[in-house]
Amino acid sequence: MDNLDAKLERWAPTVLSLLRIMAGLLFLSAGLQKWFGFPRPNPSFANIHLISLYGIAGIIEIVGGTLVTVGLFTRAAALIMSGEMAVAYFLNRPARGFMPIVNGGTLEVLFCFVFLYLIFAGAGPWSIDAQRHKRG
Repeated sequence: MDNLDAKLERWAPTVLSLLRIMAGLLFLSAGLQKWFGFPRPNPSFANIHLISLYGIAGIIEIVGGTLVTVGLFTRAAALIMSGEMAVAYFLNRPARGFMPIVNGGTLEVLFCFVFLYLIFAGAGPWSIDAQRHKRG
C-alpha cells in the first residue's frame, strides 16, 4: 500500500492543477451564460444589469473563472469565488430545505469548498502563479 501511496503522491500537484483548471472553466461558463448567453442562453438572464446580484455574480464568475483557469492570483480569486458561492447558497436555497440534495444547492456547496481548498493549496505547478514564484 505504501508503494501505491507514493505513486499517487507524485501526481498530486498535477491533479491539483487539473482540478483548478476544470473548476475555473466551469465557473467561467456560468458567467459567460449570464452575460453573453454562451454556450446556451438562459431566459432568466435576458435583462441582466451590472448593478444587480446576478450582474455582479456574472462578473465575478468571468473574471475569477479566467484567473483560476490560468492560475493567476489564484488564492485571491478563489477567496472571492468561494464567498460568492456561500452567499449564493444562503440567499437562494435554505427556504427550500437546509440540505443541498433537497434544495438543489449541491453545485454551490461543491464550488464553495473546491475554491476554499484552492485558497490553501494554491494553483499547482501548471499555473502562472507557479511561474511567477520560480522567477521571484
